[in-house]
Amino acid sequence: MDFGTELKDLMLGPPRLTLAVAESVTCGRLQARIGAISGASQFFLGGLTAYTITTKVRHLGVDRAQAEQVDAVSPGIAEQMARGACAFFGSDIAVATTGYAEPAPARGVTQPVTFWALAHRRADNVFVLRQGRIDGGQAARVEMQKVATDAVLAALISHLREIRGVG
Repeated sequence: MDFGTELKDLMLGPPRLTLAVAESVTCGRLQARIGAISGASQFFLGGLTAYTITTKVRHLGVDRAQAEQVDAVSPGIAEQMARGACAFFGSDIAVATTGYAEPAPARGVTQPVTFWALAHRRADNVFVLRQGRIDGGQAARVEMQKVATDAVLAALISHLREIRGVG
């Protein structure tokens, strides 16, 4: 079974779940991969690429003061983005990415890094949260974006397998 078929089957349940995406460092790659799945409209509500702090604050409810302290790159910001995407799109699950796709010497960043979060709003309105960090080593910008996209999709599938009781 390929990635797309498995993700679709896991999202459609039962019960059927919906998905949204909030991206920064991956710049639409997650949305493109999910949108390429035949039948994605049965579970994928949409996504938002939020590159600036202002956009993250305005559309995803990210705390401006916290974002400004960390240049909007931290596990906490990724979590706020995921929760915000759930609220913005009204989805059951959202994944979010933030980070640096390449070194940013002015910010003291020597290698690419991505923080991701998954927020799953259960029927009782309680969130299950997952987070991760991907260190890019010497990866070039586009390669880092691809690696991060693959890792987030793998984490989403792992979460869905767990909640569905699938080995």
